[in-house]
Amino acid sequence: MSQSAKGSYKITNWSKYNESLVNRGSITFWFDEEMLAHWQHDNAEVKVGRPFTYSDRCIETLLVLRELFQLPYRQTEGLARSLLGLMKVDVPLPDFTSLAKRAAKLNIDLGVVRRSGSLHIVVDSTGLKVFGDGEWKVRKYGPGKRRTWRKLHLAIDPDTQEIVAETLTENNTIDATEAPTLLDQIPGKIKSFRGDGAYDKWLVYNALADRRITAIIPPQKNARIKRHGNAAGPTLSRDATIRAIRRFGRSEWKRQVGYHRRSLAETGMHRIKMTFGDGLKNRKLENQRTEARLRCKILNQHTRLGLPDSKWN
Repeated sequence: MSQSAKGSYKITNWSKYNESLVNRGSITFWFDEEMLAHWQHDNAEVKVGRPFTYSDRCIETLLVLRELFQLPYRQTEGLARSLLGLMKVDVPLPDFTSLAKRAAKLNIDLGVVRRSGSLHIVVDSTGLKVFGDGEWKVRKYGPGKRRTWRKLHLAIDPDTQEIVAETLTENNTIDATEAPTLLDQIPGKIKSFRGDGAYDKWLVYNALADRRITAIIPPQKNARIKRHGNAAGPTLSRDATIRAIRRFGRSEWKRQVGYHRRSLAETGMHRIKMTFGDGLKNRKLENQRTEARLRCKILNQHTRLGLPDSKWN
């Protein structure tokens, strides 16, 4: 329960939600007999070089355990070895080197549950530290020269709080340039796109217009109308937003279009950092991308296990 001066939220499904929190740490949920049945690679596709020994599902499962318990590759191998021993299963086990090599080329499906009807998405980005000084040292001595990070870009369904698309880029990437890539990852019809002022770029508006998606993006405060009423051509959605803000005010416009649902993107960022920390363990970008995508998939699994049902008092 969280309280404020105006009231409080009360969780009405605490028993069910509490059980979902317990199950998130259950090894049997991730490491079961069905997974062991698909442990070895079938090598149905012809490839150059030595055939794979371990299936993608085997590698992904071990990497999931690595992310859940925040382990290095060697300790992940040790955990898997002990689990196989306890289960008395005699199967070959990939070593830490194989895990790292396969992780760089692994295709991770986010495991999003398909829903009927149109989808509304909220987007945002956050930084994940790769290497650098800890918070205490930065506060005391200032940031060091080798401090760097990556940008995680997320598209979230506000109705289910599932992450429906993600990309990981270097820290100098502009948020707006990743919007088309996020949209391309999402199958089906998208009804609306909510983003903050960082997405107020024609690159984004054009991508949304091509897909017939409603843009709910606050323009910059000094924004000007591009195509006036007496000009030829269709009305631009950004121009319509500017006119609405001039007429009703920015706060009222946000209320009318439901812009504040975009805050659920920030909630998703917070959940990732609370669950996995604010840093990445891998040093190579291709491995970092797999690491970030696995975290999003795990978070989607957590979401389906159960979320709090809060009521405002």
